[in-house]
Amino acid sequence: MTDAGRLDRWERRLEAQVRLAPYVLLVIAAVLYWSAEDAAPGDRAAVLGLAAAAAAWVRFAAGRLPGRVYIAVLVGFIAALGACAIWFTAFFGFTGYLHSWRFLKGHQRFAGVALTAAVSVPAYLGLPGTAAELLVCLLFTAAITALVGLFSFVGDVTAERSAERKRTVDRLEAALAENAGLHAQLLVQAREAGIMDERQRIAAEIHDTLAQGFTGIIAQLEAVKRPADWEERSGKAMRLAREGLAEARRTVHAVVPAQLEAAALPDALEAVVQAWSELHGVPAECAATGTVRPLHPEVEAALLRVAQEALANAAKYSDASRAAVTLSYIDEVVALDVLDDGAGFDPARVAEAGGFGLTSMRRRVERLGGEFVIESAPGEGTAVSATLPATAREGTTA
Repeated sequence: MTDAGRLDRWERRLEAQVRLAPYVLLVIAAVLYWSAEDAAPGDRAAVLGLAAAAAAWVRFAAGRLPGRVYIAVLVGFIAALGACAIWFTAFFGFTGYLHSWRFLKGHQRFAGVALTAAVSVPAYLGLPGTAAELLVCLLFTAAITALVGLFSFVGDVTAERSAERKRTVDRLEAALAENAGLHAQLLVQAREAGIMDERQRIAAEIHDTLAQGFTGIIAQLEAVKRPADWEERSGKAMRLAREGLAEARRTVHAVVPAQLEAAALPDALEAVVQAWSELHGVPAECAATGTVRPLHPEVEAALLRVAQEALANAAKYSDASRAAVTLSYIDEVVALDVLDDGAGFDPARVAEAGGFGLTSMRRRVERLGGEFVIESAPGEGTAVSATLPATAREGTTA
């Protein structure tokens, strides 16, 4: 059970005991009167009838009539019963203090308590016959009023603090429940986003590696025009197939490209450009400017894949006769430029058609906080530019 639940249970028990207290005290006083007092049967019946009337008044008037009316009549019952036997003052008289504080407000509480004390004290000390006795009664009345007021006030403060703690606990439990719901929702969204990111990663890797490899294999096999070409073309096709198989395994395990495992980014780009040039028979150059430094693996992989995709597009669509790749280390950024003198195209129309290659390159760059730009026009060649933050590799400084 939570703290709030235990507090509610305790408060319900206390409330039930407060409601039963007047009847229990009245029964105790009546039993003591019956057993200890020597009175005539008629007097006994009258006192018990008065006690029953007092019980009925508490039962049906408390909380239903105005507080001042209820307390005035209740004190009258206490005074009447106290005149019959001290037991009613000693026990049932406590109800006057309790209900005065409960059903009256502000200064009226002290008035109700003082009135109860005023009719109870003479029952203990007797009616005052002299000024000194009257002063003693007044002092006792004042002392009882002050003590009852003090303890009742402390009880109110304790109850208010208890209620505030309960409200705080309720708010905290509600906040925790809401946070739990939000956390579950965030987990679902994160899982869905992770699945989508992984699908996009695999799709991009397949497009940039396997699809390009298959395209190259098909191109080599289609280029076989005579038996003498078979050995050369089939060898290139086999090499592309092996590279595609290796890249497929790397894609599954999210490993960095093979070119970057054995060489720095500029050397890896030069190898990619040279292999592309040999495969397609198109002259291509690769250059690096600025201070070469190791970058975060994701940055280097993104730049390498952009270069591969841009060169593949140049070979497939542009019928280029020359290409150039430039890698520039510039202060806080690193830039890659891939140029060809091919047929060019309208970037807006390709974007509307939803070309996956361009979308894949742009997504790779922008996911790492970079900028991707394509400049091209029909008959004017193509320039692909990717600029990324020069995030240093762990353990090094940029």
